[in-house]
Amino acid sequence: MIEIVNEARCTGCNICVRACPTNVFDAVSGGIPRIARQDDCQTCFMCELYCPEDALFVAPQADRPAGAEHAQVLRDATWGSYRDAVGWGPGRHSTASLDASYVLLTKAH
Repeated sequence: MIEIVNEARCTGCNICVRACPTNVFDAVSGGIPRIARQDDCQTCFMCELYCPEDALFVAPQADRPAGAEHAQVLRDATWGSYRDAVGWGPGRHSTASLDASYVLLTKAH
């Protein structure tokens, strides 16, 4: 579930607002987007994936907010880790060639 918009990293580009399929964010004129409907978050990581500044933290818990203490520990260790894992962003290498999920399609009847 979306937990944090890092005020120090966020440039207010609003890409997360446009990328979110469930309209979790509100754009703020002259400011950074705010998490307006956290309970609507589907933990799809699209906002974190598209954020060019690695300014978002999506906790892996999909059914409830992470809680301030847990979110703080995770946040400090994981800024940009999802984008890094999939190889999105400058200086990162795509991991698409490592994805073998296409094998599932060969087993479909």
